[in-house]
Amino acid sequence: MAPIIITYFAVRGRCGALRIMLSDLGQDWKENVVSFEDWMKGDLKSTCVFGQLPKLQDGDLVLYQSNTFLRHLGRKHGAYGKNDNEAALIDMCNDGVEDLRMKYLKLIYQEYETGKDAYIKDLPNHLSKFEALLQKNKSGFLVGDSISFADYSLFEVLLNHQVLCATCLDTFPTLKGFVQQMSSRPKIKAYLDSDAYKKLPINGNGKQ
Repeated sequence: MAPIIITYFAVRGRCGALRIMLSDLGQDWKENVVSFEDWMKGDLKSTCVFGQLPKLQDGDLVLYQSNTFLRHLGRKHGAYGKNDNEAALIDMCNDGVEDLRMKYLKLIYQEYETGKDAYIKDLPNHLSKFEALLQKNKSGFLVGDSISFADYSLFEVLLNHQVLCATCLDTFPTLKGFVQQMSSRPKIKAYLDSDAYKKLPINGNGKQ
């Protein structure tokens, strides 16, 4: 079986959750690393469906949009719930994670110097929603009794926020336990401990 190929910049960025999910699933992948200089030439950009990276190639299937990658792998590897209702709830949770990710990215790329303090002050209002979801489900996962692609996405966003504010989960014991649980999964732990993970900056502008 041909390995999955990720075409992206040398950052965790929009492929952070994807790489963690692939690691946990035991899936091999290759990185086609694009420099910002080459990207600005426009040749690769002109071939991308929406004019942006990342790009995922899984055999003959070529995909764009990072959340599409997660859903594709979720369907392929049993990480998309056990029925239609669970799948819908997983979609809902992942959309909620995406809302938080977009707020984070706006801070990182547009408001870091002027808005960091206000962002961290308001962060509990967002984290409390995920704390409630995990407390209600009681399985250790967002939906059902098994891991889904939304769990990987939430985990990666929480890791990024712990770099932004090391104490942000201190008042959310369920979220803190979720991060510890995910971090201790053997294949995820091995990836997080690897040079391949550690060498990649979180974001493309050096802010974190």
